[in-house]
Amino acid sequence: MSGLRERKKQRTHRALVNAALRSFKEKGYEETTIAEIAAAADVSARTFFSYFASKEDVIFHDYPERMRHVLDLMAGRRPGEPVTDLLLRTMRASLEQAADPDVFDMEEAAARMELMLTVPALQARALHLLFEQQLRLAKTLEQAYAGELDAVEAAAVVGSLVGAVKLAAMVSITRGDPREQVWEAITAAAEISLYGRRQLPAEA
Repeated sequence: MSGLRERKKQRTHRALVNAALRSFKEKGYEETTIAEIAAAADVSARTFFSYFASKEDVIFHDYPERMRHVLDLMAGRRPGEPVTDLLLRTMRASLEQAADPDVFDMEEAAARMELMLTVPALQARALHLLFEQQLRLAKTLEQAYAGELDAVEAAAVVGSLVGAVKLAAMVSITRGDPREQVWEAITAAAEISLYGRRQLPAEA
């Protein structure tokens, strides 16, 4: 019974996200009401609030789960594993998880990206979450390398990596690249961040 209940919750969650994105595209983010999203998903407004606290939360609906996954990976440092190896392993495992179409949808990602780039409230929320993510990752990395890496070094490494990966993903998604090309862009950005200019084409 618990499995059936969980599948029903997942379907309702997905229906609300899909309904919200359709309404945002057709009417605009500010013009869309929570009541309209709920009606389009065939649920009550009260049900909406049992899944999301606000319209903003719909756009960032997968952030908590993705964050937990990355933090768990980073905290699971293998004995003697170098920082660069741990970070690349973490990133690649995250990409493998995102390769599941039920987890990551390119059309949805592009729609959400457009909203984050054009709606001031979503821009502010995205920036807040980016800072929060980097601080949590830096703290976890410092703890994984206790006595080897200090807080500033952990912050510098995480800031460089996250900045490179996020911007590369944004550029690739907004220009309409297919999933495989987005993954390649993210991987290349991570390697440039971690290994430096030797990952770039040789200068003429």
